Amino acid sequence: MNRSIHHFQDVHAHAASVAHWSQLVYSQLASGALESSLQQLSSERCHAFRERINKRVVQQGEAPRDSVCFAVPISMPGTVRMQGRDADGSSLYFLRGGEEFMCHMPTGMDLLSIAFDRAFFDATLREVPFADDIARLLRQPVIKVPQQRFVECRQRLLAIFSEALVNDEMSGTPARQDELEHALLGELLRLVMDPACDRHQRSGSSTQDFIVEKCHRMAMAETMSAPSVMELCERLQVSRRTVQNSFRAVADTTPLSYLRSVRLNGVRRALMSSRAGDLTVGDAAGQWGFFHLSHFAAEYQELFGELPSQTPRAARWHDA
Repeated sequence: MNRSIHHFQDVHAHAASVAHWSQLVYSQLASGALESSLQQLSSERCHAFRERINKRVVQQGEAPRDSVCFAVPISMPGTVRMQGRDADGSSLYFLRGGEEFMCHMPTGMDLLSIAFDRAFFDATLREVPFADDIARLLRQPVIKVPQQRFVECRQRLLAIFSEALVNDEMSGTPARQDELEHALLGELLRLVMDPACDRHQRSGSSTQDFIVEKCHRMAMAETMSAPSVMELCERLQVSRRTVQNSFRAVADTTPLSYLRSVRLNGVRRALMSSRAGDLTVGDAAGQWGFFHLSHFAAEYQELFGELPSQTPRAARWHDA
């Protein structure tokens, strides 16, 4: 079993270090120096990781194929928006392999995510009561579960994960790894098997989340000529007030600040993934629609706590 513990001062280096999630893109939305930690366990049929980030971030990407993915909030000092659904610190999050996702995380997030091999998960699910009901329930990305039962499950999952992270005996042999995989999956399945869990719950995505996601994707796609807020309103055929209220509800910020942060994160990824001789700061900024370099440098420093010229340049990222 592979085990690792890393600390970072950059959300992009953090995201790039999450094993098996090659499509992850994190963007820092809250200003200031970022600090994060990433603890990981990987076995043949399971990958578990706990991540803590001290700034508000938006996560997007694609869940690993041939997997099913659960996430359990350890601490969420604020509202989470997962796949357009309102979630909280006592909700279970779920993604199918290959599914695209977007998740808005509050400042100070602490999340335990566990991905299982799909064949292993399906075989285990067939052996439990209410298998068909549970399979239907897991079509939802956010699952409301009984709060006390969730707290107990979270404590056990965290104890299993933490012990396996430091104890060689818990993961040193194939038999112990098999035991660990079944223990983690068993806890999650027992949670959704609980008689108090509504296995027929349904929740749709909100219009506000739809608006924010569409604006986010347009900003990512049209980097050199980033659309203005008014242009976004015209394309979506909604009022400026609707757009403003949507960003405030979903990301606790303004449309202008959010979209500027997304573009600044794009510049930072470009700088960190290239050598200084191959891409200048000015060219990287221009690729994301920043053409007034003094204003750009000030905005970059405000968000990340450093000037773009101070950002590490290399073909590969290192943890801090």
